[in-house]
Amino acid sequence: MFTHLRAWFQQLRDIALEGKASLQSVVAESALDPFPLRRTLLGYGKRSFTADLRAGTSVALLDIPQGMAYALIAGLPLQYGITCSAIAALVGPLLASSRHTIFGPTNATAFMVFSYFAAYPNMDRIGMMPLLVFMTAALLIAGAFLRVADLTQFISRTVVVAYVTGASILITANQLPVLLGIPSEVLQASGKLVITFPGHVHRILTHLDHAGWLSITFSVLTLACFISLRRWRPRWPAFAVTIIVVSVLALIPAAFGLHVPTFSNATFTWSELLPPFPDFMSTGALADASRLFGLAAALAFLATLENSAMSKTLASRSSQRVDPNQDMLALGASNLACAYLSGMSASCSLTRSALNFASGARTGLASMWNGLCCLIGALTLGGAVAYIPRAALATLVICVAVSLFNKRHIRISIHATRSDALVFYITLLATLMLPLHVAIFVGIGVSIVLYLHKASRPSLVEYEFNEEGHLTEAREGARQHPSISIVHVEGDLFFASADLFRTQIQRSCVDPNLRIIILRLKNARHLDATCAMAIEELVRTLRTDGRDLIISGVVKDLYRVLKDSGLVEVVGKDNIFPASPTNPNLATRNALRRAQEILGIKDADVRIYFDPAKQAKT
Repeated sequence: MFTHLRAWFQQLRDIALEGKASLQSVVAESALDPFPLRRTLLGYGKRSFTADLRAGTSVALLDIPQGMAYALIAGLPLQYGITCSAIAALVGPLLASSRHTIFGPTNATAFMVFSYFAAYPNMDRIGMMPLLVFMTAALLIAGAFLRVADLTQFISRTVVVAYVTGASILITANQLPVLLGIPSEVLQASGKLVITFPGHVHRILTHLDHAGWLSITFSVLTLACFISLRRWRPRWPAFAVTIIVVSVLALIPAAFGLHVPTFSNATFTWSELLPPFPDFMSTGALADASRLFGLAAALAFLATLENSAMSKTLASRSSQRVDPNQDMLALGASNLACAYLSGMSASCSLTRSALNFASGARTGLASMWNGLCCLIGALTLGGAVAYIPRAALATLVICVAVSLFNKRHIRISIHATRSDALVFYITLLATLMLPLHVAIFVGIGVSIVLYLHKASRPSLVEYEFNEEGHLTEAREGARQHPSISIVHVEGDLFFASADLFRTQIQRSCVDPNLRIIILRLKNARHLDATCAMAIEELVRTLRTDGRDLIISGVVKDLYRVLKDSGLVEVVGKDNIFPASPTNPNLATRNALRRAQEILGIKDADVRIYFDPAKQAKT
């Protein structure tokens, strides 16, 4: 018994050591820097400090109102948006490789949270947010060590364009009731909250009689002020100035006893700035984790995608090299801090990052100054939030959503190819009809399926040698050797193309005179197990009918697959001819002679093109 226990413990120890070694290997191969900011601090001077402080202050003037707007979109307390902006901006630069990106709440991630909890109104949104953000952080940190961010290059840009377009439409529809002054109590009394675009529009149209003229008036004033500032004073922080101006104007009707809906219940004390401290070990938390995993994965994926797109864009302008996996680790750390200190998920803000770059930020410390300004602003100016008209903030949210429409990218996506147009429309429709954490994966799935459909159609063309010794496309019904067919294969030979590849070859075998098929694989790529099995089945079928298969133009990668899968023995070494780097047609010439040898044909006229200049060099 003790012997068995000792052996069992020894096995556990070996497993633990192997797991530790594997983990150390993953960490070593990830090439992540535990503190990249140290290089910035070594050469940090007065000029960089001044530039970063100026840029951080400018971004904070946009960050504070935007943070409140995104919290409003997510259906969370306004202070969650500001604390998320502060915490993420303070923690992110400690690990990020990009000097200019700003982490915090974004419209896409905020609305993804709203759409999920709108579909499950009985779930405790505020109570479950810390767990959701913690799970998002865990997925981001694990993905950084596994270098998952490298895979974002395989995501179609059309999917992102359609997703952002659809999210913008939904954000606008979601804020319209607030803009029109339709009380939320009226909407809630009419039934279950809907998250699809048709559902929003139907609800708004059926409750227009409850619209408030005062809210509409302040929406118009907000829009006029914002557009005027953007046009006549483009350097001013239009977002912050508009909120201040409209909040002051809202005091006028209040003096006459007219009620303007504001955020009068919003408070910003130390105790209310922090979310409920999460208990991740309770039984309820484990049950909630299983329900929130899909949303957490979607948030982590979207945050990585937004960060990769923005950091590479800014890096190309500043001649800087960025590591998307290092930035993914920074996003994970930021979300981990937000899980305990904010309660709202963080991503890379496109607008604030662009403003940070345009404001002359030199290092990642600009983001930290921005975070510090947001935190101070939340504590000192938090009471002023109670005077902001709800309609004004809803109007500014719609202005942000409208700015996400990129007509140029939409036009390119629709008119580039039919596949791109189909991906765009399906992703857009899914975004408008499904929860966003589902819609984005629908778009990615459709784009991958369409790509595989195109990649799974290899070109198979029958070739022959002409009188000059060149390989050319064979004339229909005039095969040079009736019993020999040279089939040139062009394209990817992977699992999705196996059936089509097998069908096209078998179609060539309909000719009763055909005895030998020469597969010219010089331009074939990515041979996998499925296609290897198809070739094996083809060889056995041909030999059952008294025919044979010869393979020519085999490059090293293809030969390795043939050898490792045992196909070399099945086909026969004498029937496999490697590609020649100096003469691409030499392998096919030798394969043709091998076919004639099998058939007992002696044809002295078998010629092939040969460059005499190369012969002279050798």
